[in-house]
Amino acid sequence: MTRRNGTERPYDIVLFGATGFVGTLTAEYLAAHAPENCRWAIAGRDRGRLERLRERLTALNPGCAVLPVLQADSADPDSLRALAESARVVASTVGPYLWYGEGLVAACAEAGTDYADLCGEAEFLDRMYLHHDVRARETGARLVHACGFDAVPSDLGAYLTVQRLPQDVPLRVDAFVRSNALFSGGTLASVMTVMSRGRQLLHAARERRLYEPRQVDRRARGSLGAPHFSPETGYWALPLPTLDAQVVARSAAALPRYGPDFRYRYFAGVKTLPVALGGSAAAGVGVALAQLPPVRSWLTRRFESGSGPDLERRRASSFSLRLVGTGGGHRVFTEVSGGDPGYDESAKMLAESALSLALDELPDTAGQVTTAVAMGDALLGRLRAAGLGFRIVDARELDPGA
Repeated sequence: MTRRNGTERPYDIVLFGATGFVGTLTAEYLAAHAPENCRWAIAGRDRGRLERLRERLTALNPGCAVLPVLQADSADPDSLRALAESARVVASTVGPYLWYGEGLVAACAEAGTDYADLCGEAEFLDRMYLHHDVRARETGARLVHACGFDAVPSDLGAYLTVQRLPQDVPLRVDAFVRSNALFSGGTLASVMTVMSRGRQLLHAARERRLYEPRQVDRRARGSLGAPHFSPETGYWALPLPTLDAQVVARSAAALPRYGPDFRYRYFAGVKTLPVALGGSAAAGVGVALAQLPPVRSWLTRRFESGSGPDLERRRASSFSLRLVGTGGGHRVFTEVSGGDPGYDESAKMLAESALSLALDELPDTAGQVTTAVAMGDALLGRLRAAGLGFRIVDARELDPGA
């Protein structure tokens, strides 16, 4: 492995897609929190919009008056190559990633540049592993997807939970998420893309399993689970078919601390059975409608990409993720909590992930890796300092006669 993203590059971090809804929030976070010695820049297609964003950032931090502005386009491989070669880390908010993301991943893998994104599209992660993991390992690039609400709370929440459970025994972690947040146009476009591509998603997952190294003496699974009542949390549990469980399982496969046999399940936690049943029905209707191109087109026009909840609505939004870990006769309760999950907190998570990749002493990893594997304790510490709650609520030994 040869890491080529040394300090000789002009920028520590380049934020690509900076003028989008979450991109702007991420840029504002960096303007407020990046250390003075961090050399960062904003990038996108439209120089005029980028310059207007720089003016907005300068009002938050006068030092941003000289913030570099870089032009690059997802449809222009040469511009993406130049972008990747200019930075130690590139953070991307440009989605849906299936349509717009691969060129930048390829450029970073080739240039030995660390890459982070907000992708929640399982098919994209599988295809990027198949197409670019090998090259990234050769150049030393760390390709870290899902650095937002998908799937940092799950990944680092499970990571924290496992530290308090016994070693070298089978472990089980169930997670229950609750939130009152709204979505943006860009998120809707990504969700509709994922829901309309069930066959392609399954094909990519099967192909990845053929090439991914198999564990000989260890097992790590991300299971969907079934609807049920959780006495530990008091919630009805509705399985969530997001990529969170897959991400956590890949962290577990890479890190021996998760034990010889690890399983993670991810649920929406709802307080009453009628709400759980209604949620299941709504999800089924959503999947069915996503198969109809006219419906997808109408919805994406109705909620234009680049739009999202206003500041007042985001300030009223929050999330909590409760994790129940068991193994070796012990049980651990962990809680991850924060504000608006899909936008303010996702921007914070992406920005801190990029800062961690650029500035922290990290494990020597390369290729497609998870946040827990690539950054682990360093990112956990950053997010706690940034105001996200990661805490052990209770840890106890189970009564053998219970």
